[in-house]
Amino acid sequence: MPTVVLMDASLSMTRPVSLDQGSEELQRKNLAVAGLTMLFEHMASNYRLEFTSLVAFSSLWELLVPFTRDYNTLQEALSNLEDYDKTCLEAALHGVSNVVQQEWGHACPTQVVLVTDGSLGIGKGSLRHSLQTLKQRPEDKKFPLPFPFPAKLFIMCIASAEELQMTDTMDNLEKLLQLNGGDGQIFTMEGQLCLKSVQSMFGRLIDAAYSPFHAVLRCGNLTSDVQVFPRPEPVFLDQEVDPLPKHVLTDLEIVGFIEIGDISSPPVISRHLVLPIAVSKEVDDVGAGAPEELEEETSANQQAGKAPNFCVLLHGSLKVEGMVALVQVGPEWHGMLYSQADSKKKSNLMMSLFEPGPEPLPWLGKMSQLGPISDAAENPYGEDDSRSPFPLQPPVKRSYAQNVTVWIKASGLQTDVQKILRNARKLPEKTQTFYKELNRLRKAALAFGFWELLKGVAELLERECTLLPDTAHPDAAFQLSHAAQQLKLASTGDSQYSLFEHNINPMHTDFSGGGVDILL
Repeated sequence: MPTVVLMDASLSMTRPVSLDQGSEELQRKNLAVAGLTMLFEHMASNYRLEFTSLVAFSSLWELLVPFTRDYNTLQEALSNLEDYDKTCLEAALHGVSNVVQQEWGHACPTQVVLVTDGSLGIGKGSLRHSLQTLKQRPEDKKFPLPFPFPAKLFIMCIASAEELQMTDTMDNLEKLLQLNGGDGQIFTMEGQLCLKSVQSMFGRLIDAAYSPFHAVLRCGNLTSDVQVFPRPEPVFLDQEVDPLPKHVLTDLEIVGFIEIGDISSPPVISRHLVLPIAVSKEVDDVGAGAPEELEEETSANQQAGKAPNFCVLLHGSLKVEGMVALVQVGPEWHGMLYSQADSKKKSNLMMSLFEPGPEPLPWLGKMSQLGPISDAAENPYGEDDSRSPFPLQPPVKRSYAQNVTVWIKASGLQTDVQKILRNARKLPEKTQTFYKELNRLRKAALAFGFWELLKGVAELLERECTLLPDTAHPDAAFQLSHAAQQLKLASTGDSQYSLFEHNINPMHTDFSGGGVDILL
């Protein structure tokens, strides 16, 4: 989950902060830089594989650092940030949208950290003016929120909540979150504006959005400490009346392995990078007077890197064998572990989460009923792996797999009626086909509540009966009259003849030799 840091470089950020007498004079910009430095240091230690970009804005916006994992470059650009003119947040949000789409497209979830003093700007281009003119804009000048990609917006205000509430600033910032779908949070400084307060505020941001997710990956008696990037988000089930969030557990249990071809391309709700954690002691206060301690710690780190790790073994095995591992992440909630290559020489162990539920992938059936091959009476894959037990065939034939009558256009309905009339003119040779098409139309009309259609077709059949030539077979007139009468009874909607399960059977006549067997 990449991060875009949007730094306010307007003149209002240079306002001095009131500090105790004798202390070094600081600007709000200095407090913002101190807070971002804390964030970058945390990400360098715990989120080394995440990409971060730095954008500065005032009346215009500028991409200072493209997406990178080099936090020294980000810190250097932040230290050399210059001061510009007035605030224009709308232009900056357009800039963020362009930067993210060029690098990641429309599907990648992104976190946007806006650092500002809460100044909305002045006149045209100010946030206040932008929000007031939302409904008067042409299509080509729409407000940039919501972003065209999934995004969380965190607004870091170098100001106290009381200061923001004295004006309508807080209301406008909350409206900004609402426009983005409400996904994000506004952080303000508590107490006096000082380094301690800004560090506390960014600490709350880290706890909310950048706290690492540590877990234990288990497979039988094998375990490995792992870290998951990005942190899995709670999931709410839409079909529940009062949904409660479902959280990924810190115990990830591998329940089995399956061929990649069998699992195909399953629908997933999120993807995460899984890394093994190298456990080693940290070096504290190592100086010139402790060379022996330094040697001991260096040796310990080297040994930790050489120690067997189940996570590394799993990644290599899945990559070579072309399989995925089914992992249980919560009650009735599963995902899969697999190897994904970034390049020809680099691959990662990834975890994709399925939708919560007992049967997230219908072609595999219920997860609880899957078992090892050894439990089966015979190898379901065959002796030479030439077949597969998947996809499972459902016990009940699905409605979309049946020959369902659908009338989207008038031409479709006209075709079905004409088919009945063509068969009607070829009675009694086409008796079987005539009644088959007649019953298909009858069931569709009853399903749609289209009673008028039944009455109309009945009138057409009566008309065809009167137009029969003298050379026509006598059975044709009897069958047409019988079919028309049955359709009229069904069109009333209140008789046994209007039941959906009921079929119109051919009329038994002396001409038909005791009746015709119809396959319906």
